[in-house]
Amino acid sequence: MIGINIQSPFAELLINSDKCVETRTYPLPQKYEGEELALIETPGKLGKFKARIIGTITFSHSFKYNSIQEWEADYNRHKVDTDSDFGWEDSKSKYGWVVSQIYKFDEPFPAPENKGIVFTNNCEAVIPTGV
Repeated sequence: MIGINIQSPFAELLINSDKCVETRTYPLPQKYEGEELALIETPGKLGKFKARIIGTITFSHSFKYNSIQEWEADYNRHKVDTDSDFGWEDSKSKYGWVVSQIYKFDEPFPAPENKGIVFTNNCEAVIPTGV
């Protein structure tokens, strides 16, 4: 299974359905539209845990934010503060990846050791039947 690294606290917001748009500086690659991905929660600067697979996530499509006004108006979906490290930057494009399905595991699985990449191959997670 292919996995996507998403930093805490955003991974938790996604898995609990409190956030329904993931933001990036590039559009969702077409080959991942509708593809179930392992959701790998990474600790970020403040986390005191090792990266772990907390569930699965599927994105339907992505769209581009054309202005800071659009970005700020969509806060309730993406939950990223404008002035945060992942917030709006005039010098970079910003895209929203729309979540179409989420599945939360009862217990997390260890994540692959690979670091610093967005999509990780070969996540060892057993997905329950019918998910």
